[in-house]
Amino acid sequence: MALSAATAFLAGNLWTGAPLFSLWVGSQAVGQKQLTFQSVAIVVIVLGVLVFAIAFALAKLNATYDRLIGRPTRERRLTWLRSYRDEDWRREAHQLEGITLLEGIIMVNVCVAEIAFLVWFFAFAGSPYPR
Repeated sequence: MALSAATAFLAGNLWTGAPLFSLWVGSQAVGQKQLTFQSVAIVVIVLGVLVFAIAFALAKLNATYDRLIGRPTRERRLTWLRSYRDEDWRREAHQLEGITLLEGIIMVNVCVAEIAFLVWFFAFAGSPYPR
C-alpha cells in the first residue's frame, strides 16, 4: 500500500508539483517583475533536476515492487536495440505479460493528466486570436 501511495504521489507531482515548484524557485531567485534569461534558466534547470529525481524514484519504487512480488528482474533494453536473432526476449515477453499495480497507477495518472489538458484546451483556454 505504501509503494502504491508513493507512486501515486510522485506521479502526480511529476505533472503538477515539479513545474509549480520550479516556477516558484525561478520567481524567488529573480527580484524583478520582468522576464529575464536568468529566471528562465533557473526554472528549466530546477525542473530538469526535479523530473530526473522523480523519474529515478519511480524506477526504484518499481524495482522494489517487482522484487516484493517475485517478478524476475531483467535487462531493460529497448526492443529496437535487441538482436533479431536473439530468441530469449520473446520468451521473456511471454513470461512478463500483464502490468503491475504501480504501472497501472502511472497509466491512470497519465490518462487523467491528458484528459485534464484536453478539457482545459478546448473548454477554457480560449482563442489566442482577437475576436
